[in-house]
Amino acid sequence: MSIQSPHALRFAPRILYLSQSPELVSRALAGQRVALPEALPLRDDISTDEITPIAILTHFDEQLGRYPYTGFKAGGQAPIGVDALRTSGIQVVVAGKRYGKGSSREHSPAAEKLAGVRLVIAESFERIYRQNADNIGLITSTDFGLIARIEAGEEITWRELLTGRDTLDAAVLAGGGLLRFGQAHLGQVSEPLPPRQPQAGGRTLFEKIVARHALATGVTPANPGRGDGAFVRADWRFIHEYYTGMAAHMLHATFGRPLVLKDPGSVIVFEDHTSYVQESPAHVRGGLVPNVHRMVQAQREFAQAYALRTHRTLTEQEARDDDGGNVAGISHAMMAEHYALPGQLVVGTDSHTPHSGALGCVAFGVGTTDMANAFATGAVRLTLPETLRIVLDGALPPGVTAKDVVLHLLAQPGIRGGAGVGKVFEFTGPAIAGLGTDERATFTNMTAELGGFTGIVAPDEETVRFLRERRGVDFVVEDWMCSDPDATYADTIRIDCASVPAMVASPGDPGNGLPLSALAHQVRIDIAYGGSCTAGKREDFDHYHKVLRWAADRNLRVAPGVELFLQFGTTAVRDHCIAAGYLDAFERVGARILQPSCGACGNCGPGGSSRADQVTVSAINRNFPGRGGPGNVWLASPPTVAASAIAGELVSFDELQQRFPT
Repeated sequence: MSIQSPHALRFAPRILYLSQSPELVSRALAGQRVALPEALPLRDDISTDEITPIAILTHFDEQLGRYPYTGFKAGGQAPIGVDALRTSGIQVVVAGKRYGKGSSREHSPAAEKLAGVRLVIAESFERIYRQNADNIGLITSTDFGLIARIEAGEEITWRELLTGRDTLDAAVLAGGGLLRFGQAHLGQVSEPLPPRQPQAGGRTLFEKIVARHALATGVTPANPGRGDGAFVRADWRFIHEYYTGMAAHMLHATFGRPLVLKDPGSVIVFEDHTSYVQESPAHVRGGLVPNVHRMVQAQREFAQAYALRTHRTLTEQEARDDDGGNVAGISHAMMAEHYALPGQLVVGTDSHTPHSGALGCVAFGVGTTDMANAFATGAVRLTLPETLRIVLDGALPPGVTAKDVVLHLLAQPGIRGGAGVGKVFEFTGPAIAGLGTDERATFTNMTAELGGFTGIVAPDEETVRFLRERRGVDFVVEDWMCSDPDATYADTIRIDCASVPAMVASPGDPGNGLPLSALAHQVRIDIAYGGSCTAGKREDFDHYHKVLRWAADRNLRVAPGVELFLQFGTTAVRDHCIAAGYLDAFERVGARILQPSCGACGNCGPGGSSRADQVTVSAINRNFPGRGGPGNVWLASPPTVAASAIAGELVSFDELQQRFPT
């Protein structure tokens, strides 16, 4: 498809450089001209939590324009206040590497655009953020050569702004965003094409699944290859309450009422972020709890209007009265426990949607506009990525978990430098073969932190066991459900799991990994949190229980001044722990047990900090500034979190046992 150049654009010449110097940021917002050389070094790894902190996500209209960058940190300060960008007249923002890390929230580019930003320039972008920006017409570029021309007041042609973008991305952006594009081009899409025969060489499992789900449209290649934009059919589409109100607003504004949803039986609606909001300091202090309730009600009204399958979170009272009939929990964990199957394609409005890739399916996160378009047309957009082959050799040492290996992988220089951004992570090797599905899901889940498009593990006997024992599904792995021996990979990374120690990641970024034994000094903690989609699974609770049963048997309790929170990821995990008798040890050591839901990970409930001086050790997946509260968050594995709660400082289970010999 040819891309037209409708016009040239001119931008306001004053630029906001997201510098590591808070003074320079403040100067730019105050109206002073700041040049790129003096703004260096720029901040890397700016997350969507910093662009739009979770407490403001209850807004999904023009109010968002008041809040961009209110969580942004430079030099330990937060130099950008409410309304600061909107009143500055700035139209161009410049940052460093891996801009837009983290959550799939489309609120971030929407807030920037509503504040007057028309162009974001960065050395590199995270995949979901950039696609979300395209979908709403916010221009992004990696061309720093544009800066001098913008400052000089020159016009920039539309074609120059689209340099380096694939044809479909450019067409969506030039067409005014995805919903307008979908209206124009996706009214009729045909059934998936038959699997294409590779012209040369074999295919990865990811490529085979995508080929089986590719849709024939008038604007995409008949047989898309790597780097091509494509539309695919999803076996499952799911959404949760932080996105449904915005999606409904978009759909009704574009298509009117009532909507005709494409294949509504494959749409699942989750309440999984708001059951403990009344205990979230950020929401309570900001007076946002009523907003959350309205947001939840908007989702319920949309689901009811279109008869969509819904899973609601349980209140504490409902959980106490539950006789096992309620099925609830974190959306992407629920997908693996109840819906996704090998060979399928799953999309959800959450960056941790790749969780289900542990079953051998393609699962990836999308933004609100992508999901709204998928509801209306049945078509899901993607650019076919390259694949990284991650070979996990050896076997994990005792006390070391998948979480430790992921933190080790995140700390590798290549990954920290962005080698995995936008790529598929295919996990294979002897260590993966020896792990259960829950542990495999830790790898695929944290593909989000690795910067990847998704993660996948080829289905095998363990997958069959999981489906049979957990879900009562008798599944037969078909011959095609693996990568071909001659499949092409962007690179192969090998990790000797036998040499990976207990790991932690220091506050600020999941890539700040280091061996626990390498800490220069003891780190006292105030809070220990075990839960989230990453660490609220059955096998995670097996790890928590092993440590805490050992402690309870020695009459040890959570250290004075420390709070320990354990939150189930799903009702199935809760029921497993009850049946196995785990709650006795948890209660004896003084842990607070929380019902299935997202929680401290997204500032959605107990387990997060309320003061900047607090230190948390957490089994969650990310510790960007502001994530889990205003304090410092150390990431660790489930056994390290449990052991540290007993010791009152960061320790491994092995070290705890040495302190209290039998």
